[in-house]
Amino acid sequence: MLEMENISVRYPKSKQDALSGINVSFRKGDFVCILGKSGAGKSTLIRCINGLQKPTNGEVYLDKSPIFSANEEQLRKVRREMGMIFQHFNLVPRLSVLQNVLTGMFGYRSSFKNLIGWFTTDELERAKQMIADVGLSDMMNRRVEYLSGGQKQRVGIARALVQQPRVLLGDEPVASLDPGTSDRIFTLLQEIHHRLGLLTVINVHDFDLAKRYATRILALKDGKCIFDGIPDEFNGDEYRETYESSPQSLLFS
Repeated sequence: MLEMENISVRYPKSKQDALSGINVSFRKGDFVCILGKSGAGKSTLIRCINGLQKPTNGEVYLDKSPIFSANEEQLRKVRREMGMIFQHFNLVPRLSVLQNVLTGMFGYRSSFKNLIGWFTTDELERAKQMIADVGLSDMMNRRVEYLSGGQKQRVGIARALVQQPRVLLGDEPVASLDPGTSDRIFTLLQEIHHRLGLLTVINVHDFDLAKRYATRILALKDGKCIFDGIPDEFNGDEYRETYESSPQSLLFS
């Protein structure tokens, strides 16, 4: 379904590749967590998948169709298939929950309709359903600036899902949340993933979350993929190679 073929990325003025020779493929139903230290290349990999970062070498394919050799209109269509959840929410604080979620439909609509803020009854009902699915129906008209971090991330999830993606991406979506809230967000993501039959790929610092929720783990180090397998295979040696330190988690005891 989604293939990364010999992907390398080197940023201007950098002497080292942010990604180097990445060859991985993902299929519908995978719940993938990407692990690695800060600077390992996790965010760059996610940005390559959704077309925000053009690789220096290689190509990304969605259903055998190349992303980076596509024209602007083709790339726009590809991005419709990919919902994105951000670490810092990327919401408009002064807009309501409903208004923020509706922005997830912009890729399907004309610029004029987006500019004047006109939505059909069906579009409004779909947005309201997504808000209900993430448990925020009673806050639909509340301005986002008054929400907690966990509530804001639920809005971000609803916004990603309202575009009806086949691929759900997350770039450290729980990094700024407390452990309890992080666990609840991952429980919600897992439930949505199974219910909608998605391919889900998420960067995460917390390997305990990855071990509990992922069906597959990728570990990056210095821009290279050093592990690709099921969570049960990611043990103490793999942790030490990925993080250059010894694991403290009870999951390894």
